[in-house]
Amino acid sequence: MNEKDLIEIIKILRKESKNWDVPVVSLVSETHKDPFSVLISTVISLRTKDEVTLKSFKRLYSKAKTPKEMLKLKESEIEKLIYPAGFYKIKAKNIKKICEILISEYKGKVPNSMEKLLELPNVGRKTANLVISVGFDGDGVCIDTHNHRILNRLGFLKTKNPEETEYEVRKKLDKEYWRELNFLLVGYGQYICRPISPYCSKCEIKKKCKRRGVEVSR
Repeated sequence: MNEKDLIEIIKILRKESKNWDVPVVSLVSETHKDPFSVLISTVISLRTKDEVTLKSFKRLYSKAKTPKEMLKLKESEIEKLIYPAGFYKIKAKNIKKICEILISEYKGKVPNSMEKLLELPNVGRKTANLVISVGFDGDGVCIDTHNHRILNRLGFLKTKNPEETEYEVRKKLDKEYWRELNFLLVGYGQYICRPISPYCSKCEIKKKCKRRGVEVSR
């Protein structure tokens, strides 16, 4: 599969995505439109379902909308506000640390730099790319487990992990599609192209898919 084939798939999934829920980070960015909200909501979202993430973020945001306001909260307060998000105690501690760094080093602003974002606690490449692409409307390539799995399953790539997938997408796909690719494949991975027993019978792009690694489907 080449870039042209993947772009055709993206166009098909655009239409299909109207039947899916919008990823939580998109909802946050559409409502609040600032990098800090995207950063904090993404930190909360790690290993947490979208519906839990959204409720947790809304509770926290109602109490603190800036790094300065966040530092006025006790760590235990943040824990209660974001519970039952996965690893909520660790996330609360890291949210406090992130805000301390933003104030001390960046005058309370979120840096628009991959290198500087990766220096923040609990921020990996997925989170950093989301902040850049969604928070700053920049050229980020966010790759999670859905993106990595599906791009390999389709036959567009043959990579070992999400980080390697990110680098290959940067080389093989026009940046015009980078941000859109992430959100389309997340929805597609949640509703159709699931890790185990994907719904191949319902898939609108099955004729273009090589189904690598698919042993049982529905």
